[in-house]
Amino acid sequence: MHKSALAAMSTRAAPALTGLVVAAAMTVLPAVVVAMMTEPAVAQETAYTAPAPAEALHRMGAYLGTLQSFEVTSTSSIDLVTEDDRRIDLDGTTTYKVRRPDGFVIETRTDRKHRRFIYDGKRFTVYAPARGFYASVEAPGTIAEVLDVAWDKYGIVVPLEDIFHWGDPANLPTDYTTAEYVGPVTVNGVATDQYAFAGPDIEWQVWIQRGDKPLPLKIVIVDRTDPARPEFSATLAWNTSPRFMDSTFAFAPAGGDKPIPIADQSGAQ
Repeated sequence: MHKSALAAMSTRAAPALTGLVVAAAMTVLPAVVVAMMTEPAVAQETAYTAPAPAEALHRMGAYLGTLQSFEVTSTSSIDLVTEDDRRIDLDGTTTYKVRRPDGFVIETRTDRKHRRFIYDGKRFTVYAPARGFYASVEAPGTIAEVLDVAWDKYGIVVPLEDIFHWGDPANLPTDYTTAEYVGPVTVNGVATDQYAFAGPDIEWQVWIQRGDKPLPLKIVIVDRTDPARPEFSATLAWNTSPRFMDSTFAFAPAGGDKPIPIADQSGAQ
């Protein structure tokens, strides 16, 4: 069973700006401005009804499942919690190059860590370029299988692993007790629908692109089990028609790199 990134990372929903809304409503506007605001538009857009939360997730998952290759750049921020429950922000970027069913390269960079996860259909490799170490093991033949092995046997969760799992309707999140449509939001110039979900352990939000390509463009997660309520947030930029060569997913260590073992945490002998 894979370990969902929604369960492994955390974030919090932003509070409603009630005070600002009330203040704006009480502002007295000049009559000409009021007239401009209430004047009927010459041409009105076609009425739009956002999908219900569960339907929106299924539409997103169904579309992700059709992508045989894709490239994503994630710009993220995560709260690291100190022993005295203070939150320290850590920003980073992660790039995903994916070719189903048997290839990915995931590279994540922060000011503290640089890691690369490589899968070529035969081997799974974790590489630390700055430190000159890598660990490589035999791997099963599909992305879904190697992600399960990485977690079950080695305790490794690749960054934002849900991107892979959401393409399978059986792996869409279901452990939420509340779900709501927040409203229309623009993310980096793209029209999206914002949804908020909450369960016993986490709260999370997703911004899904409108139209025939319902991609997740932003994700926010909060850990409700931690008193500090740490957050994880990421904005996603997608390329749904990249061209990859086989060499994209091949790992070749640099001259001074040294192999190290991955500890088997499954308890198997």
